[in-house]
Amino acid sequence: MNRSALKKYAPQARLDFIEAVTLRARRLGLDPALPVSVEQTGDVLLIAGQPFPASVAKQRSALAQRIQQQGFNVVVEALAYTWFNRLVAIRFMELKGYFSHGYRVLSHSEGQQPEILDHVQHLDLPGLDKAEVIRLKTAGNQDEALYREILLAQCHELHRNMPFLFEALDDATELLLPDNLLRTDSPIAHLVSDIDEADWQEVEVIGWLYQFYISDKKDEVIGKVVKSEDIPAATQLFTPNWIVQYLVQNSLGRLWLMANPGSSLKDKMPYYIEPAEQTPEVQAQLDALIKVRMDEDGGTLNPESLTVLDPACGSGHILVEAYNLLRAIYEERGYRLRDIPRLILQKNLYGLDIDDRAAQLAGFALLMKAREDDRRLFDEEGNPPHLNVMAIQQSAGLPDEEIARVILNAAIQIEGGDAFRSGQLFGGGQLETQHSSGLTMLDLRKLIQLFEHGKTFGSLISVPDELKPKLDKIVDLLATVCGEGDDLSRSYANQVLEQFAWPASLLALKYDAVVANPPYMGSKGMIPTLKEFARKNFPDAKSDLFAMFIERGFIWCKSAGFNSMVTMQSWMFLSSYEAMREKMLGGRTIYTMAHLGARAFSEISGEVVQTTAFTLQGKYLAGFKPVFFRLIEGAKLRKSRLW
Repeated sequence: MNRSALKKYAPQARLDFIEAVTLRARRLGLDPALPVSVEQTGDVLLIAGQPFPASVAKQRSALAQRIQQQGFNVVVEALAYTWFNRLVAIRFMELKGYFSHGYRVLSHSEGQQPEILDHVQHLDLPGLDKAEVIRLKTAGNQDEALYREILLAQCHELHRNMPFLFEALDDATELLLPDNLLRTDSPIAHLVSDIDEADWQEVEVIGWLYQFYISDKKDEVIGKVVKSEDIPAATQLFTPNWIVQYLVQNSLGRLWLMANPGSSLKDKMPYYIEPAEQTPEVQAQLDALIKVRMDEDGGTLNPESLTVLDPACGSGHILVEAYNLLRAIYEERGYRLRDIPRLILQKNLYGLDIDDRAAQLAGFALLMKAREDDRRLFDEEGNPPHLNVMAIQQSAGLPDEEIARVILNAAIQIEGGDAFRSGQLFGGGQLETQHSSGLTMLDLRKLIQLFEHGKTFGSLISVPDELKPKLDKIVDLLATVCGEGDDLSRSYANQVLEQFAWPASLLALKYDAVVANPPYMGSKGMIPTLKEFARKNFPDAKSDLFAMFIERGFIWCKSAGFNSMVTMQSWMFLSSYEAMREKMLGGRTIYTMAHLGARAFSEISGEVVQTTAFTLQGKYLAGFKPVFFRLIEGAKLRKSRLW
């Protein structure tokens, strides 16, 4: 893979997409700094005298409202990023031959206009008016309008299996698909010409494009107090593949080998570290620990029960590597290859991030890995692949009381109007209404309020103990209202389900392996809200986000689970982390650690990022001998041992 070409392309692509989306937004009269006349006459919407279909009015209104709330530049940059992600996904899929119609959508193998334009008469895509398509094609001078319709229809078709990346038909974001898509200097033309087709063979290209796309933004905000919306750019860093393998193989892989000592998978894990020889007393503790985990599965470790969380998943590199290892585990147990992909996506892999676009790319990367193993993955009507990769959202400013009341009342009406009873007194002596499930408005409000600062605290949010046992009931209630409520209650229920209930469910689970390259940000870069959160919830790790993630990782781990991360090395040495080190050495177990120093991340020069990679266990095993590597001179991990 030519990373130099990707590094050259992506930052300029960000500017090009922002410019193209800005021009489109201004053409639609959406820039508040450049007000224009908007008038609807019959089936035509006139914007600054230019005609658009009247159907555009609703989408335009939604965008105008969003711009009023968030600001023009913020919305433009977000939607430029959205369209970049979508077109990158389409480019990857067309070169893999994953489209059912069999045509390239953005390019042509012989370098002409997009191949799909030559076959419009054969297309059967959602929302595509065949008669209109033929009319535009035969007109001879309407290729731009024709291509726009085809590209949007292709996005609508992809919504069926990738709704997280491609919104439903008539979503407002489609209005800001740039104009002049067939020009030789369009964002699509550069995407096709500036990156060699050979560089698209591995899904890893998605992660590198993501890192390089945000690199200029990272330079703008690094070293400053970082606003919540800039945290992703300030903290994202693509993890080299060998480090990812080291983390995954020495957590998930180690657990599998502990339960299956005769497994041949060890030969397929080049960065697995053979444990040191332990005393009989320590070995007995290890045997007892894995036995407890195996007993949960009936005496053997069931591949379908293994769970891996990346709480700061970025573009999904760690999850993709975990997928590879899980596939080998399933195959060793004799599962059919065609059944494995859906099982892994549904039962084994979990990812969270505060960056919506990164989570989109992580979900896409996993689906592409699964599609390699199951060509039927996207063909089952009504049965799209299940993903547990989500972006954490923020609830600040939402009318939580109104939302909770509308949802609960709708749920009561759906059950016949009498499926509730008066509950206990709360807040000022009011009598709380209670659904037959036992849920109250207060439960729904607490869930929503939990994510007040979701985009700032992210995966560090902890679900209160009193809310955890209610989450399954909340999900069921919301799903019922989504399916049977009126328009308002369905809208609210869907919002709470997707943005708060499902992420809270992931945050509340326990996992066999927590694997991450968590964000790093010192207290000097934190806004006051984040500083106070750190002081209250992570007093020993408050000096940096990465340290808080280390501590949070142990809370997610099952009793035999592993906390495997690559982080800044400062927690190993600085006095500000002394209490954290003492707690770790006295209450946790280090299995293996590779001190990497300043040269582990090839894309960063100098001494900016000095790192260490490790696999820890939450339970303390007295007398356990870890395996340490000192690699600060830049050498890759070797099968040698220092302790």
